[in-house]
Amino acid sequence: MRCPFCSCEETQVKDSRSTEEGAAIRRRRQCPSCGARFTSFERIQLREMMVKKSDGRVEPFDRDKMQRSMMVAMRKRPVTEDQIDRAASSIVRQLELLGEQDITSEQVGARAMAALYSLDKVGYVRYASVYRDFKDTTDFTGFIRDLTKKIKADEKIAASKIDSANVTE
Repeated sequence: MRCPFCSCEETQVKDSRSTEEGAAIRRRRQCPSCGARFTSFERIQLREMMVKKSDGRVEPFDRDKMQRSMMVAMRKRPVTEDQIDRAASSIVRQLELLGEQDITSEQVGARAMAALYSLDKVGYVRYASVYRDFKDTTDFTGFIRDLTKKIKADEKIAASKIDSANVTE
């Protein structure tokens, strides 16, 4: 692997560890030329997926791009980088299980929104504001109104599950 600092072709692996529940390998590397250390990741890729954008463009699916957008939405929120990384890995697995080489940006965005919803509601709204291309405050207020209804419905479902569990004990 090429050194990102001096572009030397030969780097040495100093440490390897399994991450993401065995779905990736994290390698600590060192460049013998400049002495710099850096981390690389190896992930299993079942197939090369292509994403069809809403404007008709088609580009290769980029896990890192999706994960970066999720990280931006969660900036300064109580969500760890590891949680976002696990969510991104889960989304990639879901997309790969579709068995399709061509996927839509809507499929990617919907899965990212679902993952962010479960992690942090504020980050979810931030992501939605870009993904759904909010134009003004009325877009936000409508979205927040719908989100509030969804959260209340989720809370009722959770409460009924707890009540059901207590009845069966």
